[in-house]
Amino acid sequence: MRLFSKKKAPKEDFLLKEINKTKMALEAAYSQFEYVVDPDLIDSCIYELNAIQNRYKYLLKQAKASEKNYIESKS
Repeated sequence: MRLFSKKKAPKEDFLLKEINKTKMALEAAYSQFEYVVDPDLIDSCIYELNAIQNRYKYLLKQAKASEKNYIESKS
């Protein structure tokens, strides 16, 4: 039994799930990139990697902002 457990807001849970899904998608994209040999597929993988990396950065910023807002609301 935890007396002082920090309960996460639904938005935080959603962000953590999305971050984990995006991390897995990034790993899959890197794995796929290692095996393609066709120049068109290489370009496609690079675009996909860039898109996933940008999404990952965005989600991390959102999580940090959410954590900061949570801390400020507690003060």
